[in-house]
Amino acid sequence: MRFTHLFFLLYIFIFLGCKQEIYHLTKIKGERIEINDSITSDAEIEAFVKPFREHIQKDLDSVLAYSVDTYSKTDGELNTAIGNFMADVVYEETNPIFKNRSGHDIDMVLLNHGGIRSILSKGNITKRTAFELMPFENSIVVVALESPQMDSLITYLSKARRAHPISKLKLTLDKDFKVLEATIKGHAIEPNKTYYVATNDYLYNGGDNMNFFKTNDSLYVLNYKVRNALIDYFIKKDTINPLRDDRFIQIK
Repeated sequence: MRFTHLFFLLYIFIFLGCKQEIYHLTKIKGERIEINDSITSDAEIEAFVKPFREHIQKDLDSVLAYSVDTYSKTDGELNTAIGNFMADVVYEETNPIFKNRSGHDIDMVLLNHGGIRSILSKGNITKRTAFELMPFENSIVVVALESPQMDSLITYLSKARRAHPISKLKLTLDKDFKVLEATIKGHAIEPNKTYYVATNDYLYNGGDNMNFFKTNDSLYVLNYKVRNALIDYFIKKDTINPLRDDRFIQIK
């Protein structure tokens, strides 16, 4: 009996000693720490960062091209010089990449009016200019659309009545904003043809309610940012002189 009693006590000791305690969260306490001029900088850290900061600033301010005038996204109702410029740049810089990977040409480009985040000022153009025009990390994608989705795209633009940047698409509306003509590279949209539309990942994912991109035949991710396309174009071109044209107009 004594042995059994000792064994029982030993069992209780081991069981209780090994029992895992369960903890429950009862309170969360937070504190707001304001970052302002009262916080002194660390001289050692500043000295370490300084050469990197100076290198970045020098790189951003290096002159790439020259703009002959100042261009704004508010300088037109249905198409603007700066919007035409950005869409055309995406086509010119992206089409060789896409064709090399897929064997197809891009048929048209569609960006969004709200994606133009700055004016293009008259004078020197730098890398900083590209970051001001496109501060977001939006990347270019190419979406394969069938004719029903292309019809939805055209309808969207006619109803939006806004200067969304387009390239290779020509759209003419009547006084009531009904579509009179829609052509891509000078040809009417064909019912049984697949069209390769370059846009950015934000719009592909439904940004600005461009939901027609979601129903697609294929998606090509190019891993090429809109901003980088702008920089590459600026490096190649000496002078930037975009124009408004008849790619998207209304006949009143």
